Amino acid sequence: MAGVATYAYEFLKAAEPDVVYVPIGLGSGICGVIAARDALGVSTRIVGVVSRGADAYAQSFRAGHVVNTNSAITFADDMAVRPPSADALSVILKGADHIVTVTDEDIAHAIRFLYATTHTLTEGADAASVAAVIKEKDTLEGQRIGAIISGQNIDSDWMTTILSGNHPILS
Repeated sequence: MAGVATYAYEFLKAAEPDVVYVPIGLGSGICGVIAARDALGVSTRIVGVVSRGADAYAQSFRAGHVVNTNSAITFADDMAVRPPSADALSVILKGADHIVTVTDEDIAHAIRFLYATTHTLTEGADAASVAAVIKEKDTLEGQRIGAIISGQNIDSDWMTTILSGNHPILS
């Protein structure tokens, strides 16, 4: 978490966003962003992002306690988490504004969008933050928005599938 907090600290200090969208895997990323925000004493809202196929953190956030799920099926493999970390969840419950759930279709669309507009190659988990921004765009007008995108580790066959207008199907 400390490593994530260092980049988040620099990002929040330089960009001064009103809201930042952070993909949630095991929870260290969003916890690091929350820690950096709190250390800076800024009012940036932190929004977590999960895949609908791996939504244990969203369910846990709503319930206020750890909720384990029986499956975590998403091609955004860094987000494929069934048992949330109780320690991470306690930080998220205190420091996150809300959690957005996106579909694999939303994530694939965000990957295509990023590739087409910025020539940036992103893996599913990181494109999920942009998918959430797209999903909530109507509520964000006039705000400075950040989306954490830190990984480019996407399978080449999956990228080919996504660029052809589809998304990888997992069972």
